[in-house]
Amino acid sequence: MRAVVQRVTQARVLVDGDTVGQIGEGLVVLLAVGKGDGEEEAAWMASKIAGLRIFSDAQGKFNHSVCDLAGQVLVVSQFTLYGDARKGRRPSFTEAEDPEVAERLVERVQTLLAAQGIPVAQGRFRAHMLVEIHNDGPVTILLDRPPATRA
Repeated sequence: MRAVVQRVTQARVLVDGDTVGQIGEGLVVLLAVGKGDGEEEAAWMASKIAGLRIFSDAQGKFNHSVCDLAGQVLVVSQFTLYGDARKGRRPSFTEAEDPEVAERLVERVQTLLAAQGIPVAQGRFRAHMLVEIHNDGPVTILLDRPPATRA
């Protein structure tokens, strides 16, 4: 499972001109599910996102998580994070999980985040989305958790 996590002042997702997910201060998580990912990877990812200390304290040090600030999380499924462009010019997405499995695991990450008291908004799976991100800092972190079967 892979994620690009961005600290934001606000963000929203539009599908066909309609806002389907929107947050204020918090995190945007562009999330991809890889072949072989399962419950263990979803739990690890949700825990890592919730506890990631990338918000500044009074001294300007990264000491606070989205939970500490009562922030929000916008989760956007993005299988293209598994795009492999090492050969040729067109990326291969063979390492991305099948959509039916991926959708279930993206929803599981969202559920686990919400269970920690974090307000969660989301994009729309398999839709063409426009994502507006007001990256704060900018602060962007990559998270990568190979499936336990490959780790």
